[in-house]
Amino acid sequence: MEQDRPLRIGVLAGTKDALENWQLAILDRIKADKRFVLETVIVHDRPEGEARASRLFRLQWQIENRLLARQPKYLPGTFQAQDQRFDVMHAMADEAARGNYVARLAAELGLDLIVRMTPASLPASLANLLPLGVWSFNFLDECSADGSWFGYRDLLTKAPATELVLSADRGAAGKVTIAACSFNIKISAARNTAFIKERAVTLLLRELRKAAAGELATVPGRLRNPAPPPKLSTVMRYGTALGLHLFERAAAAAGRRMHLRAAVWTLYTGHGKIDDFDPSQSIEVPPTKDDIKADPFLFEHEGNCYLFYESYSTGGHKAHISVGRFEDDRLVPVGIALNCEHHLSYPYVFRDGDDIFMMPETHATKRVEIWRCVEFPLKWELYSTALEGRSAADNMLVRHGGKWWLFSNLSDYHAYEDHCSELYIYEVDGPDLKGLKPHRHNPVVLGSVAARNGGRMFERDGHLYRPSQRNTNGIYGYGLNIMEIDELSPEAYRERCVRVITPDFKTGLHGCHHFDEAGGRYILDARLTA
Repeated sequence: MEQDRPLRIGVLAGTKDALENWQLAILDRIKADKRFVLETVIVHDRPEGEARASRLFRLQWQIENRLLARQPKYLPGTFQAQDQRFDVMHAMADEAARGNYVARLAAELGLDLIVRMTPASLPASLANLLPLGVWSFNFLDECSADGSWFGYRDLLTKAPATELVLSADRGAAGKVTIAACSFNIKISAARNTAFIKERAVTLLLRELRKAAAGELATVPGRLRNPAPPPKLSTVMRYGTALGLHLFERAAAAAGRRMHLRAAVWTLYTGHGKIDDFDPSQSIEVPPTKDDIKADPFLFEHEGNCYLFYESYSTGGHKAHISVGRFEDDRLVPVGIALNCEHHLSYPYVFRDGDDIFMMPETHATKRVEIWRCVEFPLKWELYSTALEGRSAADNMLVRHGGKWWLFSNLSDYHAYEDHCSELYIYEVDGPDLKGLKPHRHNPVVLGSVAARNGGRMFERDGHLYRPSQRNTNGIYGYGLNIMEIDELSPEAYRERCVRVITPDFKTGLHGCHHFDEAGGRYILDARLTA
């Protein structure tokens, strides 16, 4: 049930004049949304908290930020500091004084919640006075004036992903998790933290919208105890590991420039369906130097089984869409189905009535495109477009429950374009792509573990399945999920993972990230290089 007034929000910050990008983005989006009122920004007098790290950590953090996590300055469109109310704490005597000061502000302004953006927190008793409590992110509890060690633990232990947690301190009711999602680990702790902060903007705004609509919920899960500042030995161990990792990446990049090494994918095919296929029994459809294959889609036409796929050559900078025809388990080349000046991939081919359509990934054009087949399988014409100006990848159009739905992986970003972390849904009229109506909880899935589409969606015996990429372990396309969608409506979206395929079904594989099937035949791709 929606509130009869906007959500009244206070923000606890550590400064008025040197806000970070993620903080500016949050303030800017709150100000731009009529469902919210940014009543005040409270400036903490001791925002850094009590934790202190070593000088070596501080130096390493500064260097790492400059080399691996540099960002352009975020320029707000709506939030302007000179027009915003700020309430500044002035050398408060103790926590009780801080609590009383903020409590008076909360009562005066009728605040519903406070969003904490500082390592230093507020007295727990204050949360009892706020209907929705004090909200904060887990990365704030692993930083100080010396820098952030959030992500150190995950990189050193080689965790598959880094977890972002939004929690609320409800005072006497304790601390609860509002939302949690996991993201693929980046090359360093500094870059990982900067990326997570950018994703935190989207997560917070989504949950604030739910709160404004009276639909906020909590999720089960144990909140991890924050890690203390790293010891000197940990800093040295991390520095050594980072140096080795950067050397390996530089060597790989040099190999690609000299055409000695490239990201190579191969295909595997067999007989089965999405709910019973066994990739260990599949047969390889190998790449060639001039035809490396990925993102395969099957399509039955006039008694034949065709394969549309992303095709590129070793050392090539863009891909086109090729098509082949299966004769038993052998793929016979047919030709190039679609070639443009920009990169093409993910050629989702489908029927609607008598028409055949292709929806390739065209994120370089900053729009979604659908092409209609003029002469099968090699002649296509542009039919419709949507989401102009948006960076969209791996789009799917599916008819379910009497409605058409567009599933798209949009990159909501400032410094880090990333199509693996956010799944958006729109109700549409069909291949014409008119009248897009965004789902009220977009993005409906957050996190690189399950968000990105990984192939055609299937309805089987009343169950709707969505293949999705499992981007973890520092690898793009590490694994594949089969997600079962339990609810798809304009008001709600729920899915759960019913199967995970990792790159151990054949020897020598480093990843697998796409699935399709037609007429009892399935196809998936697998990564041959790390």
